[in-house]
Amino acid sequence: MTRWAKGMVGLAEEGTSRATISEIAREAGVSVPTVSKVLNGHAHVAAETRQRVEEIIARRGYARRPTRRSKKAGLIDLVFPGLGSEWAREIIEGVENVAQEAGYGTVVSSLSIDGSRTRAWLSNLAERKSDGLLLAVYDLDPKQIRRIKSLGMPVVLIDPVGQPGPDLTTIGAANWKGAYSATEYLLSLGHTRIAMIGGREDLQCSSAREDGFLAAHRARGVAVDKSLMVPGDFSTEAGETATEELLALDSRPTAIFAGNDAQAFGAYRSVRKAGLRIPEDISIVGFDDIPAAEWVEPGLTTIRQPVVQMAETAMRTLLRHLDGEENMPERIELGTELIVRGSTAAPAAGQVSAA
Repeated sequence: MTRWAKGMVGLAEEGTSRATISEIAREAGVSVPTVSKVLNGHAHVAAETRQRVEEIIARRGYARRPTRRSKKAGLIDLVFPGLGSEWAREIIEGVENVAQEAGYGTVVSSLSIDGSRTRAWLSNLAERKSDGLLLAVYDLDPKQIRRIKSLGMPVVLIDPVGQPGPDLTTIGAANWKGAYSATEYLLSLGHTRIAMIGGREDLQCSSAREDGFLAAHRARGVAVDKSLMVPGDFSTEAGETATEELLALDSRPTAIFAGNDAQAFGAYRSVRKAGLRIPEDISIVGFDDIPAAEWVEPGLTTIRQPVVQMAETAMRTLLRHLDGEENMPERIELGTELIVRGSTAAPAAGQVSAA
């Protein structure tokens, strides 16, 4: 994927000259201590600064100093509820970028931790004697957390569901700010009847994006028509169904903010089936900036989520745990970015767009 930074191992193999920490700091326009904080996963760095430094680190192939941590098996377990999404593939890429450099192998699993298979999974994990565990988008109850902790290995959560508690480090993106930026952009174009297709109700990122959507309206003094806020589940099918419902309204929206890119693609399908044009009749904005967002026609305006960088940060944070570092941050959040393409425009003259 060309827009994401390539793994540092690959850069080294190609013979790219490795940067020093001072050079990284100079190119990023920050201090050496700030770069050090980013390398070690400290929370007290602005999201935009962290993302800029992470990108330069990856591009320049910065050589981290080897640690003397003791390894049990030289393995890190990375577990998802499903492996079919582009999001999961980018998480795997980011984790392996850092794990390989540190000399760890990665065991990738797909497991629905609903209680039915937890015991067998924990038994297998214990037998492997993995050094650490990365859990992506999981909702863990206290009993499950106790079981995992009983294995005596560090755990880091990536974009978790719900509130995992103060003793587990979580890595995520600035979902609220991303949704705010997307909605503010549509409002700045002149749209005031903006629909939102939400995500899964049990995910933290869904509620954060909804809150950002509402906050942008409040900041502009624009009332939100709650009939324009419809649920989804982050699938293309949900986006298609929700858009059909929105287009059937007597006063349809002039713009749609989908909860993610997959739902935005579903919206594309419904809009075209209705004989409407994007963006002439309706604007669409997504969230994630998966590779296909650039290649659909018209290109999808969306919020870029730094998925690979999130995974790299999660793996670096796990390495800090393995080094015995204490006082770990509870949450590390990376910045998002609005990417404007051809799916958005000002509402056409004569469109209903009353506040």
